[in-house]
Amino acid sequence: MANRDFPVNGKRSELLLLESGNLILTDAGEATAWSTDTISRYPAELRLHDTGNLVLQNIEGDVIWQSFDSPTDTLLPSQPLTKYTELVASRSHTNFSSGFYKLIFDDKNLLRLLYEGPEVSSVYWPYPWYKDWEGGRSPYNSSRIASLDSLGKFTSSDHFSFLSSDWGVSLQRRLTLDSDGNARLYSREEGSARWAVSWQAKSQVCEIHGICGPNSTCSYNPLSGSKCSCLPGYKMKKTGDWSYGCEPKFNLSCSNHAEIGFIQLKHVEFYGHDGNFYSNVSLETCKKLCLESCNCQGFQYRHIGDTIVPYCYPKMLLSNGQYTPSFGGDFYIKVPKTSLFSGNEEASGLGLGICPSDHAKPLSLFRVYAGSPENGTLKFMLLFAYGVGGVEIIVILLACGEIEHERLVTLVRDKKNKANGVTSWIEEIIDPTLEGKYDQAKMEALISLALQCVEEDKDARPTMSRVVEMLLHLENDN
Repeated sequence: MANRDFPVNGKRSELLLLESGNLILTDAGEATAWSTDTISRYPAELRLHDTGNLVLQNIEGDVIWQSFDSPTDTLLPSQPLTKYTELVASRSHTNFSSGFYKLIFDDKNLLRLLYEGPEVSSVYWPYPWYKDWEGGRSPYNSSRIASLDSLGKFTSSDHFSFLSSDWGVSLQRRLTLDSDGNARLYSREEGSARWAVSWQAKSQVCEIHGICGPNSTCSYNPLSGSKCSCLPGYKMKKTGDWSYGCEPKFNLSCSNHAEIGFIQLKHVEFYGHDGNFYSNVSLETCKKLCLESCNCQGFQYRHIGDTIVPYCYPKMLLSNGQYTPSFGGDFYIKVPKTSLFSGNEEASGLGLGICPSDHAKPLSLFRVYAGSPENGTLKFMLLFAYGVGGVEIIVILLACGEIEHERLVTLVRDKKNKANGVTSWIEEIIDPTLEGKYDQAKMEALISLALQCVEEDKDARPTMSRVVEMLLHLENDN
């Protein structure tokens, strides 16, 4: 793209090849917006080759300028990526100006994916904790050149290579650094308008740095994709643009530790920006270390591998946050004790079992009792649906550790999972005073629905409309 950060007017712009051998792009006001800055003693011509290379050459056949030397976000087969070139992602799907992601050769001769955000920069591919030679890479070849062929093979001077999933077939191909920071190889069959992904650098999009900006987390659902969420007590900094992340809605006092508390975010990890590292310290000690540092925004507390030794990582910046159910650690975010966050705010997009208070009031347990001949079970289910609007708050309380309701949810879920198919698991948890006077199938469906509503992953919980739909379906079965 010529002049991608200051695009010309869509009307009355011109691409001109001057007699001097200079190729220029003029805007509507006839000002030069971009040029090749070339001079030729002989007449020159501009040709688009079958490879996709746009070549400015003279009648002697000498190449004066070619587009392959100035890639934007895409590499075509036979187009080299060198120490002098780089791929730069677009800002978004509709904004083609320069984004925050680059594919480059670094000073160590290694091919990297780099995030250069508004405030910080970091390498996220290959994994930043890898040593230079890990993953089959070699830093000793200083030629710094990589290329893709038409059969789907990519090779690099640092010994990195890959084959597309459809390797061996000659197709139209392109390696593009997309606006989400992932490098993907696309293939298109002849006569088809569809580009199919045949390789990608990152299988987990939430591992891409900066994808949700600072003070936020990225969560991934196989059905709906990735989702960004602000941390409790934070709001989006720039509406509609997650790359700027979130900003706090509170001010923290550095001097008065009694006014500061922590909110536990289960299975949340923030990569980088460690103030220090402490091993074999208690949770309370880790909290104290963060409290004593004005710049500490929170801390990571986890066990690594099979070790029983806990590790404490105070964080000075909250960047590259992601929620992963399999992650064996928690994050504790520093907030004022006086801050009152709504249940919806704390659970928004996280589903992490965040506790609004260590002294949350216990909730009464819903039970169904035998009544009049009318369908009491259905009435309860409809009342349940009307009350689902407040289920976000209930879910948070149910998911909080040291709290009674977590054990109740675990007990019911275990009974359901261990059912042998002979005796109904409902009979093991239902109030015995009902004496079997209930519709077993409907009760089983109701409790299964309730378990879905308290799933730890918010994206796994049914929507309000889905809950009502399921309840109405049970009603129609009468």
